Amino acid sequence: MARDIVRRDFIKRVGAAGAIGASGLAGCIGSPDGGGGGGDDGGEMTETDSGGGDDGGEMTETDSGGGAEGPDGLVVIGYPESGIQLFRDYYSASDGNEEILVSDGLRDPAMPGQVGNDMANVTGTAPAAGGPSQEAFNELFQEEYDASPGVFTAQSYDSVAIQLLANAAAGENDGTAIRDQMRNVANPGGMEVTPDNLIAGIEAAANGEDVNYQGASSVTNFNEAGDPASAAYNIWEFNADDGSVENVEKQSFEGANPEGAGPSADSIPGGTDREMSVGILLPETGGLASVGGPMIQAAQLPAMQVNDANPAGLSVNAQLEDTQTSPSAGTAAAESLVSAGVPSVCGSASSGVNVPVSQQVFIPNEIVGCSPSSTALSVTNLDDNDYIFRTAPSDLLQGRVMAQVMANRLGADTVSVLHVNNDYGQQLAGRFVETFEGEVYHQVAFNKGASSYSSVISTALSPPDS
Repeated sequence: MARDIVRRDFIKRVGAAGAIGASGLAGCIGSPDGGGGGGDDGGEMTETDSGGGDDGGEMTETDSGGGAEGPDGLVVIGYPESGIQLFRDYYSASDGNEEILVSDGLRDPAMPGQVGNDMANVTGTAPAAGGPSQEAFNELFQEEYDASPGVFTAQSYDSVAIQLLANAAAGENDGTAIRDQMRNVANPGGMEVTPDNLIAGIEAAANGEDVNYQGASSVTNFNEAGDPASAAYNIWEFNADDGSVENVEKQSFEGANPEGAGPSADSIPGGTDREMSVGILLPETGGLASVGGPMIQAAQLPAMQVNDANPAGLSVNAQLEDTQTSPSAGTAAAESLVSAGVPSVCGSASSGVNVPVSQQVFIPNEIVGCSPSSTALSVTNLDDNDYIFRTAPSDLLQGRVMAQVMANRLGADTVSVLHVNNDYGQQLAGRFVETFEGEVYHQVAFNKGASSYSSVISTALSPPDS
């Protein structure tokens, strides 16, 4: 059975009393390789939406073309909260002949039952745990918590493991020094480190030796922007018979520099016999609590390993703060971590929180932030002085993956794109449109929480000139 991690002395809550709530530690979202979940827990996580109106959306862009019929396929980027009603309206308006491709935010095994359709014409994509240490991490998580890992848990473990290796290599709890070691410990060169030999890797880094972390989510080589240089994605389908989501294929993709790139320190000073500090800034409560709980559990594992072994006389003070799935609460929580002297942080989970936290707290205070699940393109484009990293792939890759799946696997030549009206939806939809080799009839934005999406569906299913 899982040990009671809440009562371990090294987990110290900053600015709040009490143990981690049961809701924050309960549950497992998805499969061991990074699949599915319920609620707003898949893929890019965001809290804010723009726009209004009760009709569900508006057409934001039309790419005109020939033909008098509707598209071969639809792309839907959103969350179950709105997706349930949207798909009810779709199946009321269509016989279901269109191929539909959805983003990871709609990976909810309960959706077919809630929609009232087996959704057999729906395929999805989602970031997967596809690193060389995936199996080792799965076994570690299962042994500790008596549960299977969930979505973005491998990325959470990798985020903290890399930060602790960088801290050991830096020899001090200093954000700038840790920043300069992040690529040294993650990118190629030196002793290969995995969850199985993390303790030996920490000791080697503390002794000034080169190490190369091989992650559970990917090989975790950072590019110039601090993003993973490669990533894996699951292609999945709903199984209405048993109320599950099935991964049917995994595809790996590499960026322009798969071995990573970017600045790093010229030397590894190391240092022994001290306490390392790391922050965990993830949602225990709010709309993402169900996925945040397993992510927090995974993020705590590297600190547990170090504190159980004390390599090179090192220990870890892992300090946890709850974003409450809110930009304002997340910013306040990040400020608490800064006040406590934390030099680097695993978090935050969503781009809706991660971007303001990075801009207002991490970057000006020279704190390293390494998000395990914030995927929006806007994170890549931050003016961050190289303090912001992530172990989750950018939507720059996911948009390309979706375009390839729609064209090559589903065989659609013409599509319409429906997306939730926020940064995540707009940016991922835009990337899909840029890379899809077929014809895009309509690009339609919709708002969360509308009572009907009939007008959105009607526009998406219409011929290009209508």
